[in-house]
Amino acid sequence: MGRPSAHTEYAIVDIETTGGYASGSGITEIAILIHDGQEIVERFESLINPQCPIPLSIQALTGITNEMVADSPTFDKLASRIYQLLDGRVFVAHNVNFDYSFLRHHLEIAGFHLSAPKLCTVRISRKIKPGFLSYSLGRLCDAMGIPINSRHRAGGDAQATAILFTQLMTLDVDGIIPEMLKKTSKHQQLPPNLPKEQFDSLPTAPGVYHFRDQGGQVIYVGKARNIRNRVAQHFSGHNPNRQRQHFLRHIHSVTYERCGTELLALLLEAIEIKRLWPVYNRALKRFEPKYALYTYQDQGGYLRLAVGKHAKHHQHIQLFHRQLDAFNLLHRLIRQFDLHPHRCIFGIQPSDSVPFKATSALPSDALLDVPQMEYNQRVLSAIEHLNQHLPTFAVFDKGREPDELSCIWVENGHLYGMGYVSRQADICDAVDMKACLTRYDSNHYMMQLIYSYAEKHPSHIWKPGQPTPNCT
Repeated sequence: MGRPSAHTEYAIVDIETTGGYASGSGITEIAILIHDGQEIVERFESLINPQCPIPLSIQALTGITNEMVADSPTFDKLASRIYQLLDGRVFVAHNVNFDYSFLRHHLEIAGFHLSAPKLCTVRISRKIKPGFLSYSLGRLCDAMGIPINSRHRAGGDAQATAILFTQLMTLDVDGIIPEMLKKTSKHQQLPPNLPKEQFDSLPTAPGVYHFRDQGGQVIYVGKARNIRNRVAQHFSGHNPNRQRQHFLRHIHSVTYERCGTELLALLLEAIEIKRLWPVYNRALKRFEPKYALYTYQDQGGYLRLAVGKHAKHHQHIQLFHRQLDAFNLLHRLIRQFDLHPHRCIFGIQPSDSVPFKATSALPSDALLDVPQMEYNQRVLSAIEHLNQHLPTFAVFDKGREPDELSCIWVENGHLYGMGYVSRQADICDAVDMKACLTRYDSNHYMMQLIYSYAEKHPSHIWKPGQPTPNCT
């Protein structure tokens, strides 16, 4: 396999900063060593005034104090020189995306657009020298006998990285470095600790993926129509915000579970987030139900049905994502069970002192022609009707393989389970169906996904006694 061009030059970079993410931190020191593939041919090193205080913990780590940088040039004064050194060269660093994101961000502010090929000595080391317990610069250099003078200073760390890079180029008999430099390679985009082999093994099918930290803990769960493409999107661009930078550094592995359809992936994602609560997942609050149908007894002893905002600490009859759906159901119950509209409330607010408070006054001449017990029985019949008429059905769709179908079973308005069945299976009743499925609890968001899909794809719906749909 070919090696880099004899004219290829590398800019080996190390920076010290006031924090861990580019958009909210400054640079306190920079070192750039120009390497011609065999040796260092040019050096640039400077302290930088970050124009913000250096945290005490950073001062203790690097030894760079506010007093040391007070009379140093600001980044914008050095930007032209820095850009000149980096432009047209391969950007090399240990955990390259960290240094690159800082310099790209600050150069952009200064009016320079950096777009350079990158090499990460963490990733190169993992490929060429596998088996080390740690690939931090200090531990790696100790293991390879590389001295580091002035650890956690830009010049010292850049010098050690240059020696490491020289050794790795010598050891690269399989052409790993030129392969990483190819535009089609994902090495330049992947986080430093994520093995490319894991990324390459990801399928292009729908499913759920888990990013894990060094200890194997799940830190993020996502769903995708195409798992590999969606995972790659996490690493594209150069977003400098803190959360993304921390997120990328913590990714050490990715695992996945294939699903037959995007709907199953959506449901499984919600289940996994609720089960694991990964640190980098945002709660699915925007999908929580907003409205509910309630019942309560007024001062006259009459049961009332009321639509109001959903409150978790109040017992509800039914939940709704849209207020209009709740209103439509209440109107239907009024007609079907001969309830009086003045005893049903369209808009209430939960209260701490009383179960519910009407937002508009009820008429003083409340109708008394229906005795209390009889009217209350009508309300109870309406509630029982709702409970008895919750739907029971299955959703059949494509499976993970051609010879299987995916199945989602809803029983009395709640998700019972999900799974896969053979296309040749003769499923005649719910018992046969449920035996093939994995049990899961559901929430309002998941049921809304299922109902919406069922409404759009009626040919995929199955009820006991019907033939199994032939989903293609």
